[in-house]
This record gives sequence, C-alpha cells and structure tokens, in this order.
Amino acid sequence: MLKFVINMEHEVELIAGSYEQIVFGYKVNIGEKEWTPEADFTHHAHSASLSAVAVSDRFIATGSKDETIQLYDLKKRIEHGALLHHDGTITCLEFYGASHLLSGGEDGLICVWSTKKWECLKTIKAHKGHVTSLSVHPSGKLALSVGTDKTLRTWNLIDGRSAFIKNIKQNAQIVMWSPAGDRYIMVVDNKMDIFNLETASVNATIMNPKRIAAVKFLSDAILAVGGDEESVRLYDINTEKCICEFKAHENRVKALDSFTLEDYRVLVTASNDGFIKIWKLYLDQASEPPALLGEVNTTARLTCAAVWRPGLQQESTGEKKAATSTSQAAGCAVELPKLKRLVQAKSEGASFTMPVDWFGYGYASLVAAGGVMGYVKAGSVPSLVAGLFFGLLAAIGAYQISDNPNNFWVSLAAAGILTVVMGIRFLNSGKFMPAGLMTGASILMLLKIGLGLM
Repeated sequence: MLKFVINMEHEVELIAGSYEQIVFGYKVNIGEKEWTPEADFTHHAHSASLSAVAVSDRFIATGSKDETIQLYDLKKRIEHGALLHHDGTITCLEFYGASHLLSGGEDGLICVWSTKKWECLKTIKAHKGHVTSLSVHPSGKLALSVGTDKTLRTWNLIDGRSAFIKNIKQNAQIVMWSPAGDRYIMVVDNKMDIFNLETASVNATIMNPKRIAAVKFLSDAILAVGGDEESVRLYDINTEKCICEFKAHENRVKALDSFTLEDYRVLVTASNDGFIKIWKLYLDQASEPPALLGEVNTTARLTCAAVWRPGLQQESTGEKKAATSTSQAAGCAVELPKLKRLVQAKSEGASFTMPVDWFGYGYASLVAAGGVMGYVKAGSVPSLVAGLFFGLLAAIGAYQISDNPNNFWVSLAAAGILTVVMGIRFLNSGKFMPAGLMTGASILMLLKIGLGLM
C-alpha cells in the first residue's frame, strides 16, 4: 500500500497526471513574493496514461485509459482503492462537495458515486457515444454533459432522468456551469458558446485563435482559456472580448485550475512541456498580465491537473446566487421549465438517490396474484405459469427502471404483451375479472412509461 509521508501543515497541493501513467503531488510553500512547489509524491497509479483528475477536501480521484478510477485519501495519506465500473477510458471526473463523485467515460455512462462507502448509486446511459465532459450545477440538482453523439444533455440528478436534449452540429469537448449557475459554456474546437439559463439559448460566442483544451471561471464574467498554443487568454464573457493574453508555457496548455486567496486570484496552469505554473492576478486588474508566483518541472507530459486545499470544500463562488438568478428568469424556452424548477429548489442537502418504481412493483404483484387466483379458482396451470412469468418479468422491469429510468424496455414488453393478450380475452369473454382488470392495469402501465419519457 502506498503511503504519503507528508506534513499536513501546507495549505496548497498541486496534483497532476501524465502520459507516463504517473500522478505527481507537490506541496506549495507560500512566501510573500514567491511560492515554492516541493515534491510530495510520485505514484505509478495506472497501467495507461491519465485522462482526468478531480479533488475534494479529502480525496483525489484519477481516471485513465486503463478504465479504472484510482482513489487517494490525502487526510490519511494512503491509497483508497479503485473504482471499476466503466468499460473504456475515463474521460471526466467531478466531485460535488464532499459527498459525491461523478464520472464519465467512453462507454457513454455517467456514474454517481457516494464518497462514504464508494458505492455506485446510479448509472446513467448518458450518450450513444463517448461522454466527453460533464458539469454539476452549483445546486447539486442537475448536471450537463456533452458527448460524441453530438448532443448536449441536461440530467435531473434527483431522479436520474434527462431534463432536455439539445442537438449540436459538432462534437463538443467541454461543458461547464458558471459559478452562479445562471449560464454555462460549451466548447467546440476553438469556439465557446455561452448559454443563458433564462432563455436556454446562446447569448454570446467567443472565438479563440487555437483549439481549446481547458477553461476555468475566475469569476462569473472572467474566463481563463488554454489550448493548443503557449498562451493563456482571459475573456470577459459579457463583452465577448479578450482582456488579457500572456505566454504561460513553451507548449500546449492542457489544464487550468484556480482558487481565491485573500484579495487576489491564483491561477494554476499545466502543460505538455512538463511545467506546472502558479500565477497571481487581481480580478479588478485582469487586463494586466498576471505575475508568476512559482513553477515546477515534472519532466513528464502532463495531461490533467488540479489544486487540492486541505479542509476546503469545493469552491463555488456563486452557489448562493444560483437560486436567486434563476428565480428571476422569465419567458423561458419550451425545454427549460423542468430545468428551471430544479434549479429553484433549495441547494442544501442535494440528493442523488433515485426513486423506486413502486407503481411497477405493484403492477408486477397484481399480475402474479392474477395468475395465482386463476389457479385457485379454476385449477388453471397455464394461468399460474403465465401470471408468475409475467409478474417476474414486470418485477425485473420495475427494478431496472428504479436503477435507471431510461431502462424501461422490459417493463414496456411485459405491459405491451399483456395489454394485447388480456385485451383480446376481455373482448371475447366480456368478463372484467381477471381479463378486464389486467387489461386496464397494463394500459395504465404503458401510460406511466410513456409519461416518464416526456
């Protein structure tokens, strides 16, 4: 078992993953004018290159092309095990506070994990292609995702259903909520579309000179952008203008992270050139190039990076503003009401627990009971066998819907077959029991499935 021999007194730790399958950790000694990163640990974490990293106040999660998510407990300084659920590269990871981790992969799945027992609470078949990026709203009630099926999807994390789907002409690489949650950005190659929550439409578009690989909100209006060039640019998304450009590295910028310290903002950049750099900037002077506070050369080709700060919950400068800004929205587009109602809900105690399909289980019990009654009253073995078989089928369908509301095919098949079979029997016999009752119950089950798709 890997143990990290580190002092917990430092306040900032830089975490980076690489093509060389190694995770790097650097504690930062904070000086008045200079910050000095010192090597904390290097760990050969995966059997393939790293593709994603995320941090909470306690854990580091790393994803790789080896299809695994590795966990590290930085409070106890030990490895915490691996999560094995995805089939394909782990493409994105994001913690929501200290309670949940969301992961996306090439298998098109989004998984919701509890950090208490590291159980997979929910598996959502999010995209027909790869999930390329996901972002959780500050309220914790919903998430955005983009994939190689050329769709942008909004997920209701309360019941695991898709709130709406937007078709896009190209594959998007990044989607991200603003800190206040009143808008979000979607990145396609070198273009950034800024969507307004009120109208659910694009209200600004920014073109970067080169393909974008990483973005980070420094405030609700200022966005840091890095990509296939040496420079990092700061954009004001209200004016759609670049307010600052500075050379950050000698090669492509692969990752950005940021946090607030005292009265200034700290920006961390990581590049293929192997360097992690720390920059100091004042948001009210964002047009001025930031000052370099410190740097470290990992000598590796970096792919992802994040900043860990002990005891600090996930930063979201606009969480309190999220509900306020969305409650003022008016004249929303057709697909928006579901989304708006979710965001207006209280952000405290966000739950990822999915509702049980009690209606489906009740229907399954009714079908099984009908078969048993047919046998008891008429001694009909075929009725008993059919009732138990379709009852079991309906129960399996209810279980699948409880696990994933989009997995309704077994329930649909069971209710559809029984609607036809019992409907014909009811028309021939004219008897309500049991044919009429089962026909009515099956039709209600079909309606319930249909309404769930709306």
